[in-house]
Amino acid sequence: MNLELKKRIITSIVLLSLLFLMYLYSYLLIISIIIITLISWIEFYGLISKIFSTEKILLFFCKATSLTYFFFLTGLILYIESEIKEFKIYIIYSVLISITSDIGGITFGKFFKGKKLTKISPNKTVSGSLGSFILSIFLIPFFYDHLNHHGLFTLIIMTFLISLSSQVGDLFISFMKRKAKVKNTSNLLPGHGGFLDRVDGMILSIPVGFYLLNLSI
Repeated sequence: MNLELKKRIITSIVLLSLLFLMYLYSYLLIISIIIITLISWIEFYGLISKIFSTEKILLFFCKATSLTYFFFLTGLILYIESEIKEFKIYIIYSVLISITSDIGGITFGKFFKGKKLTKISPNKTVSGSLGSFILSIFLIPFFYDHLNHHGLFTLIIMTFLISLSSQVGDLFISFMKRKAKVKNTSNLLPGHGGFLDRVDGMILSIPVGFYLLNLSI
C-alpha cells in the first residue's frame, strides 16, 4: 500500500467519524457545515479566479452565483436540522450515496478499467460510473425501513438519480479544475486534496436527494 493510499484511507476514516458525530450532536453539525461551506467556497473561488482572471464581469457573476448557492445549500441543511428533524434521514441518505458513488467509481474503475467516460476527467470510466450506481443501490436495505413509503422500485430510481447528480457534481468540479489547470482544489486533506474535492458530488446530491425523497410527503 503506497503512502498516498494510506493517507486517503486515514482521512476517510476521520471524515466518516466526523459525519457520525455530526449526526449525534447538532451543534457540531452546525459548526462543521458552516466551516466546510466557507472553505469549499474559498476553494471554488480560487478555481474561478484562475479561469476568469481577465474577465472581471464574468468572475463577479460566478462569485456571486456560487456564494448564493453555497449558502442556500447550507441554509437548507440547517433548516432541516432545526425545523424538520424527521427529514434529516434524507440528507444522510444523499450524503452516503455520494460517498458510495465515489467509492464505487474508484473501485470498479480501477478493477474493470475499460472505456473512458468523458474527456473532462480522463481517470473516470464507464465501468466506474456503473460501479457508482451499483454500490449506491446497496444502501437501500439499510434505509428501507425509513424510506419504504416510496416503494422499492421508486426508491431504486431515486437512488439512481441521486447518484447521477453526485457524479455530475464531481464532473463539474473536475471540469473546473481542468480549466484552472490544477490537480486539487487545495492540500488541506492528506491524500484527498481540498474540501471541495470531497464534497463536489454532495453539492448537487443533497438538494436533489431532498427534493426527490420529499416528493411523496
